[in-house]
Amino acid sequence: MSNFIEKCLSGDALLDEVDDYVDEWHEGDGSTPLHRFLGMKRSEYELWVMDSDVLPFIVTARWERRDVSDVIDSFNALPLAARSDGPLKAARLMKWLKSEGLWK
Repeated sequence: MSNFIEKCLSGDALLDEVDDYVDEWHEGDGSTPLHRFLGMKRSEYELWVMDSDVLPFIVTARWERRDVSDVIDSFNALPLAARSDGPLKAARLMKWLKSEGLWK
């Protein structure tokens, strides 16, 4: 069975369907941790819980086979006009988590 991230990558799920997958997990037996059920690494899941705007970065990281922090850093390097507010918030959060030693 494919998880949410895999289905996003194959085009079988949309990012805004993540809540449906969380609901499905709640209705299940709970034997699989939610981050694994969604197809996220523990660190990706923790970042997503703190700021759901980071979900596109997680999917992009998987697509590009890169760490999500690298994807966010690359985005942060774009000229300001090319960015939107949501990803900027995620980039600031990741920077703070790194400075506090909370991001591996």
